[in-house]
Amino acid sequence: MKYTLEFKLECVKRYKTGRRIEAPQGCKNIKSLLNHVREWAKNYDDLGIDGLKHSSANKDWTPEKRFELVAKVLAGSSILSVSKSAHLNNGQLYQWVKRYRERGMDGLECRRGKPPKVPIMPKKKAKLTPSEREELEILRARNEYLEAENEYLKKLDALVTKREAARPKARKRKSSKR
Repeated sequence: MKYTLEFKLECVKRYKTGRRIEAPQGCKNIKSLLNHVREWAKNYDDLGIDGLKHSSANKDWTPEKRFELVAKVLAGSSILSVSKSAHLNNGQLYQWVKRYRERGMDGLECRRGKPPKVPIMPKKKAKLTPSEREELEILRARNEYLEAENEYLKKLDALVTKREAARPKARKRKSSKR
């Protein structure tokens, strides 16, 4: 349930003065509301009224904005204080700092979706020298020969297996010892 800014502010004022907090209609669990109110009061103490405002979900953070926050952390500010002032999860900021330390500015680039495939072969065909072309022809011929040999051996194996299956199996004789 989303609460309005006015409702949050009223709850924080009541909480600080020790007065009873009235649950709005539709709120079934008063304990979870009290947990929210404690957090709102803490945010209000840290950030003022801005701490009670809704942060925009799915905010797009450009690499430059990410770097500003990372730079504050690297300059000595705590991750918790910087993330609170930016209305950001402290775990997310921790990841950005970690990636910046590992890969620099490239680590702060947005990585949404599946990473691009790395091409196996270059798109442009390089011109072959005469010796490379000759070697390629020899290798192709050798490959063709080995594939044919492989097929021959498979057929031979299948034929031998078929003949052995067609032979009557010899029965073991019972020993005459009793």
